[in-house]
Amino acid sequence: MIRTCSHCHTKNRIPARYLAATGKCGQCKQPLPPQSHPIEVDTATFDDIVQNSPVPVLVDFWAEWCGPCKMTAPEFSKAAQSLAGKAVLLKVNTETEPQLAARFGIRSIPNFKLFVGGDMKFDQAGALSAAQIEQLVGQFRA
Repeated sequence: MIRTCSHCHTKNRIPARYLAATGKCGQCKQPLPPQSHPIEVDTATFDDIVQNSPVPVLVDFWAEWCGPCKMTAPEFSKAAQSLAGKAVLLKVNTETEPQLAARFGIRSIPNFKLFVGGDMKFDQAGALSAAQIEQLVGQFRA
């Protein structure tokens, strides 16, 4: 993943296992806070993050044409901010990543799947609020 420093605007490469950690910019040495926004991923990035993250990874499978997905998106973003450092939230567009959606048997969207240590621990179709997302992730945090 590439993250831009908010101080000097240098692009920093952050390995998947450090997305939930506070790091520092390679140029100006200022802190780089944990990932606090959902990350739109392709198959390779999805696999890297799910397999290497030391914190739970919650994935939102969605599509642009889906009304409930659009209603859930702000809640998912809000949860990502409050869960920064405690979980990583990913978004998979089922239209651009159909093979990933098929791999997980996505039949209705939005669909949420939670992974811990690379293993799926939770699966639910349907919208979730930010509070529900935070409560769900809290059940699986170490």
